[in-house]
Amino acid sequence: MIYSMTGYATVTKEAPHGLLNLELRSVNHRYLDIQFRLPDKFRSLEPAMRELMSTRLNRGKVDCYLSFSQQLGTENMQQLNSDLLKRLLELNHTVKTALPDSHNLGVADILRWPGILKTDVLPTEDICNLCKELLQTALNEFTTARAREGDKLRVFLLERLTKMRRLAAKASLRIPALLTVFQEKITARLSDAMINCDDDRIRQEITLFASKIDVDEELSRLQTHLDEVEQILIKGGVVGKRLDFFMQELNREANTLGSKSVDAEVSKISIELKVLIEQMREQVQNIE
Repeated sequence: MIYSMTGYATVTKEAPHGLLNLELRSVNHRYLDIQFRLPDKFRSLEPAMRELMSTRLNRGKVDCYLSFSQQLGTENMQQLNSDLLKRLLELNHTVKTALPDSHNLGVADILRWPGILKTDVLPTEDICNLCKELLQTALNEFTTARAREGDKLRVFLLERLTKMRRLAAKASLRIPALLTVFQEKITARLSDAMINCDDDRIRQEITLFASKIDVDEELSRLQTHLDEVEQILIKGGVVGKRLDFFMQELNREANTLGSKSVDAEVSKISIELKVLIEQMREQVQNIE
């Protein structure tokens, strides 16, 4: 299976007093680059989340957004810090014993004391388990979306390979026709210039011309590269970098074909090949 580096998934899960929402987005990148945007109270989960994502993804710039929305009526749920309250009462008793005329701590004084009120949050272990479950679900949807896009890319690339094979075959058939036309022209020219047409001279001119326009080696390498790209697409896996390499090789052969061309039709074929290769190269950049 081939995966695109472009993907998106979002999932939501109920948690005590609210909802957890996790969103994954990705675009193409040379390596795996994971960026997190987490609420402060979830920052401790980043290493575990990063490790889990690294086991499922290989390349791409991935943005992970996690948010927690409290249910209506729970935004201001606060509890007294019983340990701190007990300690304040003990200190108040100690001060009153030493200084009988001093004032007792009032309710307002206690409520204003730093740390006396704490917001009701999820236990750390529960948060970790819920977020891992949420991330697993999101990754399943995320990889499925990337696989669907990867299938589309595979079809697109195979269609271009077919077109390139046809063009290469067309160029190969064009060479013998060019030699025949050249032979007729050189024979006519030599006949006009000399009374007796030398067959050896004609053969030499044809041989020289044939060597200049010989693109069998380029077409053979082009065909080999096309076969290799097709096998890579069929086999699948993490193949983006290999495909990118073969796009360079295909482009090199297409350029050589054009540079050796002495025929408008072959030049046109070279240009059409390069257009198809560029279309493939752009899409290959999105393959993991």
